Amino acid sequence: MQQSQLEWRAFEHEHIHKSSDWFWALGIIAIAGAVTAIIFNNILFAIIILVGAFTLSVHAVKKPNLVNFKISERGIIIDNTLHPYSSLESFWVEDESEQTSPKLLIKSKKLLAPHIIIPIENASPNDIRDYLLEYLAEEEDSESLAQKIVEFFGF
Repeated sequence: MQQSQLEWRAFEHEHIHKSSDWFWALGIIAIAGAVTAIIFNNILFAIIILVGAFTLSVHAVKKPNLVNFKISERGIIIDNTLHPYSSLESFWVEDESEQTSPKLLIKSKKLLAPHIIIPIENASPNDIRDYLLEYLAEEEDSESLAQKIVEFFGF
């Protein structure tokens, strides 16, 4: 008999501690970029570089939130946001990698959020796969290059 829903909690992303060297490198790169923008008479771009670097540094020290995930007959619920199956195209459970924890990759029909990546902790990837097969097509997928770059730099 099929469960009525699957639930688990996980951190929204893996937190990687940044050393002071990381922040020094960010600051040097940001200042060099801003000075270069000023040399080319682009003050606005210099301001954007500095604000962006500040935002990155604030985000880098922030601890990830613990998020509730639920898969039910209505759709996938992330905290209190429902993603109905009608707004989703397909899914893929990525659990083969030894370096990373299992992830649920969802392809969405939404223009601004075409991919949803959900970490799987304290839940069985096979149970999630079996449950979602009743509602969505399974299509092999992987994280985007941009997501892999973001993870590489520790965000």
